[in-house]
This record gives sequence, C-alpha cells and structure tokens, in this order.
Amino acid sequence: MVLVTGGTGLVGAHLLLHLIENGSTLRAIYRNEKLILKTKSVFELYKKADLFDKIEWLEADILDIPSLEIAFVGIEYVYHCAALISFDPKDEELLRKTNIEGTANMVNFAIAKQIKKFCYVSSIAALGDLAPHESYITEETDWNPEKPHSDYAISKYGAEMEVWRAVQEGLDIIIVNPGVILGPIPKSGNWEKGSGELYQKVANGLSFYTLGSTGFIAVTDVVKIIFELMKSDIKNERFTLIADNIIFKDILNTIADTLKVKKPHLHAKPLFMNFLWIADGIFSTLFFQKRSITKATAKASYSKNLYSNEKIKTALGTVFLDVHEYIREVSKL
Repeated sequence: MVLVTGGTGLVGAHLLLHLIENGSTLRAIYRNEKLILKTKSVFELYKKADLFDKIEWLEADILDIPSLEIAFVGIEYVYHCAALISFDPKDEELLRKTNIEGTANMVNFAIAKQIKKFCYVSSIAALGDLAPHESYITEETDWNPEKPHSDYAISKYGAEMEVWRAVQEGLDIIIVNPGVILGPIPKSGNWEKGSGELYQKVANGLSFYTLGSTGFIAVTDVVKIIFELMKSDIKNERFTLIADNIIFKDILNTIADTLKVKKPHLHAKPLFMNFLWIADGIFSTLFFQKRSITKATAKASYSKNLYSNEKIKTALGTVFLDVHEYIREVSKL
C-alpha cells in the first residue's frame, strides 16, 4: 500500500490520480475534510471522477505522532508531498516546524516501519548557490550558509537533511527538487496558491513584468517522474525537475495570451521591486495584512538563476512537456 501526504495540494492530487491509473492501492492523509473536495475536482477536471473513490482517506497530521502511527499501518511506499509554502517572514517558525519537524516525523516512522522506499518532494529553493565559476545550478551545487536564503528555502533544505539522515539508518529514498510547478488553469473564482496565483494576477490585469528567470515544469511531468523513480532501482539520489529555464516576462505573456487578457507592459526593474517589498512591509504592519511581496520574492523576480535537468534526463531519458504549450493545452480542460 502507498501513503501520500499533501494529497489535497496540486502535486498530491495529481499524484493520487496517476498512482490509481497505474494500479496502486492508496491511502492519503488530510487535515481538513473540506479540502478533499479540491482533490475530487482535479479528478473531475480530467474526467476521472470514477477513480476518486479508490482513495482511502485518513485524518492525520505530519505533526501529530498518534495519527501518523495509524497512517503508516500496512504501508510499503511513501510519497511525502505535504509542505507549507510561504515567503512571509512572520511564518518562519511555522515553516520550520511544518517542513523540518513534520518531515522528521515522516522519516522516523518510515524507518521504524521498514518502508521500502520514501520519496520527498522538495524544491529548487533547497538547491545550492552558484560559485563564481559556475553557470548552472545542479544537484551537486554546494549550499552556502553565508549567503541569504528565504525562510522557505532554509526549511526545505533542513527537511532534506532529515531525509538524508534516514539513508544512514537504512531507508531507501528519492528526493526531487521541482522548479515552479504549473497546473491546470483554475476556473473563475477558484484560484489556488502557486501557479493559480500566477494565473490570477495575470487575469486581473497585472501591469508589471521582470526579466528574471527560473525553472518551470508542468505538474503532470512531476508526478510521472517521481512515479518512475519510485518504480526504478534508483535510490538515495536527488533530481532537479525543470522543463526549461524561462524568463518571467515570457511566461506571463504566454498566460496572458492564453487567457486573452492584456500582457504586462511595464518593466519592473530591481530598484522598483526592492522599493515595493519595503513599502509592502510597512503597509502590512500598519494594517495587519499578510505580505503580498517580500524581500525574498522581490529578489527572486529579477534573479537570473539557471538550473540543469541533465541528471534526470540521463537517469530516465525524460522528455519534458513544453511549458508554454502545456499552459495552452490545460486552458482547454
């Protein structure tokens, strides 16, 4: 039997569908029963609603030991997709608790229950920092603790350390580091975090673009790859999962064209972005609002990071979906 955490999120919901389609017997944990409807909507979107009832849902929390004890009964394989994603400095403690402590709990049970293989879905945020002589960030790029990192990046890096610890205790693991994961375009009024927020901003008339870049990948590629890695003999390795490195302006333009709305037309230079996060910090403090842009997200918007996907292509012969074409195709769902 397979255990999936984060089954009500973008990756988790698509993973559940992919696993069922490939004959897996599943258990998924949830914290809020209402969120299960999000996963059901994914199955309905792909016209696979009849498969949804094959999931065994169990109320549990990765921070709650007694509930995890029950969740691991009869489990052989684990996909740990649950995580908190936030770039708000106010969430530092919660990020560390959820992503690091929660992963440590999952790992400890996996060791104790002699799980056959454990997959951890991390992030490119947890990859290393380029040295002056390097051009592409790879799985081997060293993490430099002297350089600034977002609280989210630190929490994912710390979570990976817990997974690597498990290797020393005999657990076979796989770690994947996806870039920005793009999912289906939500229906009006049903925007979600992650790529859903990106679609929403463009749909609402986003005026500004930046010329920074990062790695992007379709959610269907992510779930196919981690499924293949878990089936394979590959173990105790990490893989960067991106289809391509894309400039933010280009991805925003593709979304705008697909949604048939006006493209962002004003270039937000680094100086403007830095002013914006400072102003947003003052505003959020005065009016007790959640941050909409932080120092970390501002910096990311103009940083030109390049990631290499050569390792996964060599390991599995992976051919990635074209991200721009994926956006156009999912708009038809």
